[in-house]
Amino acid sequence: MEFVTDGMLYAFAGMAGGVVLGLAARLGRFCTLGAIEDLLYGGDDTRMRMWGLAIATAMGATFAMVGAGIFALEETIYHQAAFSPLAAIFGGWLFGYGMALSGNCGYGALARMGGGDIRAFVMVLVLGVSSYVALSGPLAPMRIALVDMTRLPVSSSGYAQVLSSLTGISMLAWGGVFAVAIAVVCLRAPTFRAQPAALFWGVVVGLAIASGFGLSAWVTHVTFEAGRVEGHTFSAPIGESLIYWMTSTAGSMTFATGSVTGVVAGAFAGSLIKGHFRWEACEDPRELKRQLVGALLMGCGAALAVGCTVGQGLSAIATLSLGAPLAMAGIFIGARFGLRQLIEGLASP
Repeated sequence: MEFVTDGMLYAFAGMAGGVVLGLAARLGRFCTLGAIEDLLYGGDDTRMRMWGLAIATAMGATFAMVGAGIFALEETIYHQAAFSPLAAIFGGWLFGYGMALSGNCGYGALARMGGGDIRAFVMVLVLGVSSYVALSGPLAPMRIALVDMTRLPVSSSGYAQVLSSLTGISMLAWGGVFAVAIAVVCLRAPTFRAQPAALFWGVVVGLAIASGFGLSAWVTHVTFEAGRVEGHTFSAPIGESLIYWMTSTAGSMTFATGSVTGVVAGAFAGSLIKGHFRWEACEDPRELKRQLVGALLMGCGAALAVGCTVGQGLSAIATLSLGAPLAMAGIFIGARFGLRQLIEGLASP
């Protein structure tokens, strides 16, 4: 253990869930944009119900760990960030629109990169850099000013806490109620219940998301570091991982680098298992331009919304943070607009 640094422990904590998420993308076809596209244009809600089941599972596991005293919701970034409805919705819309243009979110691009897609590799580079441009680069002052101008003073950082203060019912009980309600809605469809693979991967993804909070909290307590409880998200962590791989001697590994690396490794393993690994490149410059513009918008949008489809759509909503549903709504609306532009054309009624 003397060779294992604190940074390595955080990276291993992120990698554990990241590998599972990578496998889910390749073996379970777990994809947020794919779920939205299937629902809107394919008349198939299976993957959307998988996404909902993952939320319910992650939420139930997260609140169970909070009840066990493993960590507190206030230790997560989603309960520490300023609550700006405008930033959450607009940032989510930018991300969703960029996701539709690119054909993938950050998580999906990492999974495709693990399957040999060189286009996805370029998208990952642009997404990682653009997220840092908005977080701490030239666009950071604009982002901070927008959030400061539109932030709302709130006494509670999550819906469970708000409802608990209004009703006197335990915050943990409200978390359980929401988790069960979402699971019931998702499982109402007999066609979905008849697909064991979809059920399996929905639950597995939810547990992988919750593992990020639990394992990073464990590392924080074991190492006595004043760290933050981490959740899986794939926007700024991609930029953080790029910086680490370029300057590893100047810094240490983090949860983010482990999570990002784990997704790529899991996706690579999944593509080999399915026999789908193959090198792919972009032969259409217009398509590549659209994907790069989409990646740029995703990076900026995720920085503004404090997360992506996984960060806000799974990790944050699992904690019932105030901004998560707003960011999710923005992502869905942005993706719907982008898909309509690509598939139907803006002139369609």
